[in-house]
Amino acid sequence: MENNIESKEKVIIAGLHTGSRDALNDTTDESMRELDELVQTAGGEVVCEAVQNRPYPDPGTYVGTGKLEEIKQAVETLGAELVVFDDELSPVQLRNINEYLGVRILDRSMLILDIFAMRARSGEGKLQVELAQLKYQLPRLRGMGIELSRTGGGIGTRGPGETKLETDRRHIRTRIAALETEIREIKKRRGLLRGRRRKDGVITCAIVGYTNAGKSTLLNRLTDAGVFAENKLFATLDTTSRAITLSDNRRIIMIDTVGFIRKLPHYLIEAFKSTLEEAAEADLLLHVIDASGEEAENKIMVVNNVLSEIGAGGKPVINAYNKCDIAPGFVPPPDESGAKDVFISAKTGFGMDKLLEAIAETAPGAKQEYRLLVPYADGSVLNELHTNEKVLSESYTDIGTELNVLLDRAAYGRLKKYIV
Repeated sequence: MENNIESKEKVIIAGLHTGSRDALNDTTDESMRELDELVQTAGGEVVCEAVQNRPYPDPGTYVGTGKLEEIKQAVETLGAELVVFDDELSPVQLRNINEYLGVRILDRSMLILDIFAMRARSGEGKLQVELAQLKYQLPRLRGMGIELSRTGGGIGTRGPGETKLETDRRHIRTRIAALETEIREIKKRRGLLRGRRRKDGVITCAIVGYTNAGKSTLLNRLTDAGVFAENKLFATLDTTSRAITLSDNRRIIMIDTVGFIRKLPHYLIEAFKSTLEEAAEADLLLHVIDASGEEAENKIMVVNNVLSEIGAGGKPVINAYNKCDIAPGFVPPPDESGAKDVFISAKTGFGMDKLLEAIAETAPGAKQEYRLLVPYADGSVLNELHTNEKVLSESYTDIGTELNVLLDRAAYGRLKKYIV
């Protein structure tokens, strides 16, 4: 009988703990757990974990020859096919480690790029991933002999990236230039769409957050978007937009964005800027935070750092603490930004009413109640009110129709002659 069960690659993960105060860029228990999850997402199985304690990375071998020898013995004993490091390796480190261990080597950035290549569905997403992969590989071609000599399956070999050590650098640079041109065109089209939305007075809310915080699940709950959602890192990459209508008849476009993660490769942020600009240009940010996970404060800091890097800092923010159904008694970390806090469960629907109230209060274009008297001769005005505004009550008099209506500033300007 033929066995159709695909065996997972055996992977060793390794990191360097320097004791730095900057925990977001150091190797910690949390970052190693996250690296384990990334390996699982990519289709591998972690069989061993190795962490070296030293104040700074070894310039030639990252973890030092002693720890590298331990990793080599573990590779031979456990039959590991791949070693993944928790930081970005330099070309020299990559080449030296590769030669010493004799198995395929990936660093955290390469692993994330591989997962992005696996998850990208839209044409734009694939272009962005390819650009990031090529920019990453270009300075590292000499150090990636084992990785680039394979054209078959395995973690780190997916996507449109180059597959041979002898890749012509000129060809890669030409391809990078072509990809950047295509992405600029996409960025231009996105800019035109955003300009049209602003002209039409459309309010936008970008859903941002750490990967696997529940952003896509929340979008599905609010809008029945049908977006793929899974309990894995980077389950969705492609931007999805759906409209919701608030209680005062304001329509808001909810935009799902790619999740963030600590040590997110700079190449990815650059390549995905046309997508991430949706957050930078939005009227409101809905920051989804996993209340059930560890290090909530650090993850919030990661998201805020990326938002600041893409120019989305200083916008009105709602902190939506998700998964509260499995995190009873959760206390949010201190926040002096003035953001509204809402406790929700996108999975069960808990807190959705409070969230919609917070969106209505925070989003621009808030409406106030006015009493209007519309003469019967102006019947078209009644049609406009019933179509575009929230009519609270309506009665008829000898001279016209009286209505209590919620209006924003623009509508007030058009209809002020009818206000009683």
